[in-house]
Amino acid sequence: MSASERTKATAPVRSRSAWRIPVGAALLLLASAAFHTVVLVLDGGPWDGPVSWRKPITFGLSFGVSVLTVTWICRLLPLAERTRTLLLAAFTAASLLETGLITLQAWRGVPSHFNTETTFDAFVTRALAAGGITLIAVVVALTVAALRPAPGVDPGMRLALRAGLVALTGSMAAGAVMIAYGLTLEGAGRAAEAYRSAGFLRPAHAVTMHAVLLLPSLAWLLSRTRRPEAERLRLIRVTVAAYGAVAALVTAAAAVGLTLADPATTAVVSAVVTTAPALAFLAFGVSPSVRENRASTRPGNPEPTHGSHRAALAGGPDDDRRHDA
Repeated sequence: MSASERTKATAPVRSRSAWRIPVGAALLLLASAAFHTVVLVLDGGPWDGPVSWRKPITFGLSFGVSVLTVTWICRLLPLAERTRTLLLAAFTAASLLETGLITLQAWRGVPSHFNTETTFDAFVTRALAAGGITLIAVVVALTVAALRPAPGVDPGMRLALRAGLVALTGSMAAGAVMIAYGLTLEGAGRAAEAYRSAGFLRPAHAVTMHAVLLLPSLAWLLSRTRRPEAERLRLIRVTVAAYGAVAALVTAAAAVGLTLADPATTAVVSAVVTTAPALAFLAFGVSPSVRENRASTRPGNPEPTHGSHRAALAGGPDDDRRHDA
């Protein structure tokens, strides 16, 4: 067997590993969130504040969902296989680092962010900042890729990916602003104020984080129906506009300190309101009724098509094809 033949033979194995590792990491993060929910119930303690079991819960849940989402959407972006694998690995590693360090500090009973009381705490704070920078770099790279032409992807899915990644970039920017503000206060010797006020953009951070799951999920669900492509695209455009308006409203309200509850609770509610419909779209998209409804999408076609061509172009979770550059 020649060298090129051996490379082709081992490529599928490497590709499967590239997807299995992030999925396994995401499940670990979600399991950590579930475990710490039990810990919170049994141990009690404050919900808000710099030291709370809320932080391992929310970070585990958000990063677990985010890693699964990025693993999915990476298949749809015009990226070379090696680039895709590196970006996904970096995002997964940074997500594990962030959640792991935050969880460690929660068990130690000390703040995770803006904490420089000891040498180790200062190291954790810097490591969290480095992980955040890595996440921002990966998200920006994915957003740039999404803005490139992708003729093999359904137009509605293409718009959903672009809007979702732009929103995720905004979420990363909100996180960076909060970190920078908190570090500035901490550096000025105002650590207590940093813990109290640096998280003011958490609602905006949360509501924009999971648009990259919600919008593509809706696009995928619509691709499995009999709606014409133009109508599907119009629905995605309306949804993107509505989502953008809500995100802008939440961001403006958070910036001026207007929230219906404390920032931590508002952030959790925003994340749930964003994620729950996306999971519903995915669940409904694989239901038997939708599969039967899309079985003959072309008028006059006597043979069932099962919507496989359209679903493949949309890049749903049941599509195993790779869109490599």
